[in-house]
Amino acid sequence: MTAPQHHPIVVIGAGIAGATIAREIASRGHAVCIVESAGAPAAGCSNHAYAIAHPHISRGSPKLLQLTRIAFELAYARWGDQWVHRGALQPTKDGIAFDGAVIAQHLTQLGLPTTTAYPVAAEEAEQLSGVPRAGVWFPTAGMLNLEKTTTQLLLPCEQLTQLYHLRIEALHREGDRWLLIDAAKKITISANTVIVAAGLSSKQLLSSIQIKLPLKAVRGQLSFFQINHESSWAARLPSAIICGDGYCIPASQCDKGKMRWIVGSSFDEGEDDLIPRDESDRFNQEQAAGLLNYAVGNLQELVPDGQFVGVRCVAGDRLPIIGALPQRPGVFVATALGSRGILWSALAAKLIADQVLAGDFALLTRLGFTSALAAALAPDRFLAGALPPSLGVLASNSKPILPSESRAR
Repeated sequence: MTAPQHHPIVVIGAGIAGATIAREIASRGHAVCIVESAGAPAAGCSNHAYAIAHPHISRGSPKLLQLTRIAFELAYARWGDQWVHRGALQPTKDGIAFDGAVIAQHLTQLGLPTTTAYPVAAEEAEQLSGVPRAGVWFPTAGMLNLEKTTTQLLLPCEQLTQLYHLRIEALHREGDRWLLIDAAKKITISANTVIVAAGLSSKQLLSSIQIKLPLKAVRGQLSFFQINHESSWAARLPSAIICGDGYCIPASQCDKGKMRWIVGSSFDEGEDDLIPRDESDRFNQEQAAGLLNYAVGNLQELVPDGQFVGVRCVAGDRLPIIGALPQRPGVFVATALGSRGILWSALAAKLIADQVLAGDFALLTRLGFTSALAAALAPDRFLAGALPPSLGVLASNSKPILPSESRAR
């Protein structure tokens, strides 16, 4: 019987997360093998040309706000020169009075400098974005083509091996190695370290080693609308990204004197159907009116002319799952990226590479990343104290591998 290939480090999944992690490890001079069930990178939700990136500034979870700030800084440093559109406006929600001083104070408390976010009144917002709505302007926000970026990350290099058309369905521990078992129940690869970055497929794969993660599908549909120049919508279309309840990007010219405008996305929790839906287009028409504050606009003048449908993976608490599995030495996870794949992939690459390669976490700690934030992301938050003994490893309440709080300060 042919012995399985051995690779010290294997990444399962060639979407934006797996590709970013693999490239980070390879850039540090370590050999890494990426394994993908499809025939090419970015075959799932990463096959997306219109992903936007900006910090999160709502009054929600403090940890989420801190994490998205750090993740945005990492994403901007890695991909900012590739943004397709620059600048984004997040309008103040209807019914809430705009107070620039209060917003500025909130942004300062979040650690966001004015080079990253600042309040704008309606007049300035119109100059910047074409939409006269007061809110917050993100000058360094942008849009990224995930498919193109993922493919670029996986350009050949000496440290990177890529295996496609290979679906790994189970893991098995043997001595100090992990055996990767394919759909034919054949052991094809052995590895010292396995990084699972396979989106929703991570759930089934990790269940083979008795790891149960609360992952669920969320279907999202972007709508491509055609708009005649004579339409009242034409004069209102934005010149920058508008984000809030949904998002839209600047319109572009297309044939026969029409405009093309992309708006999204629908949010269908627990669904994984990739077939475009008319009701999702109607939902996005309503979102378009809300983003532009144009309730009297004739929605029939937003004519559907194509869609992009993707299935995102989310966890029960809406935070990503990134980090080591102390109960299963040598296994790391990066999944549940939801609608923030750009941000979380950039953070996952640095965090997991430092954990796998025993890095010093210098960059992350300089940005304010602490062991408390690592614990908020770690798969162990769903597992600690809940796993039965298995594979010769006892269940553990260990915190994720990260410098102590004293080092972080």
